[in-house]
Amino acid sequence: MADQHISKQFDTELETARAKILSMAGLVEEQFRDAMKTLDGGDPDLINKVLETEEQVNALHVKIDDDCVHIIARRQPTASDLRMVLTVIKVVNDLERIGDKAAKIARRARQIFETGRVNVPRLSDLTYQADIALNMLHSALDGFARLDATVAGQVARDDLKLDDEFRAIQRQLITFMMEDPRTISLALEIIEVAKAIERVGDHAKNIAEYVVYLVKGIDVRHASVDEIEQKSH
Repeated sequence: MADQHISKQFDTELETARAKILSMAGLVEEQFRDAMKTLDGGDPDLINKVLETEEQVNALHVKIDDDCVHIIARRQPTASDLRMVLTVIKVVNDLERIGDKAAKIARRARQIFETGRVNVPRLSDLTYQADIALNMLHSALDGFARLDATVAGQVARDDLKLDDEFRAIQRQLITFMMEDPRTISLALEIIEVAKAIERVGDHAKNIAEYVVYLVKGIDVRHASVDEIEQKSH
């Protein structure tokens, strides 16, 4: 009876950890959306909100990591339970990194608009790029919530598309800089934003790969897209 009680407590702890991840994920998604909105006008209040949210995300990162360390120390989980704890630790790390990228975008927006600009060149391209990254993140987190590894293949394919978008924006901005050296400073800021968005996609892909590990017990990091699709089904 005591063993059954301990088992139920352990299950509750694992579910609590998963719930905290999803709560943190919602916060990070909102932070990233807000960060992209700061590029449309440079609203100082919204920029401050993004930066303040980073502090909340960092606190959750530390708290969830601490919870997982205690679970491992107390319960000494094995097999699928251990994979769940390890996956939570990995996912929370990537979510924190996405929060960092959102904060970076907001800071770039502040720098751009402090120079007196009224708009950000290539904003529609950046917005399209961000939409891809957000869809990837949402799909990966949905897969985590539903323990559905099959999302990994599409997320990996979208990551290739996101990389192509980043390279296209980079080429366009390099052309602008070559044609008019006065645009160099601004173009470099926008490339930094585009790179941050591309990195959000990388972190979303990482999360999708962790779901494959959690559900299937297979490590698909560094695998090709075709291999990820094959092993996640």
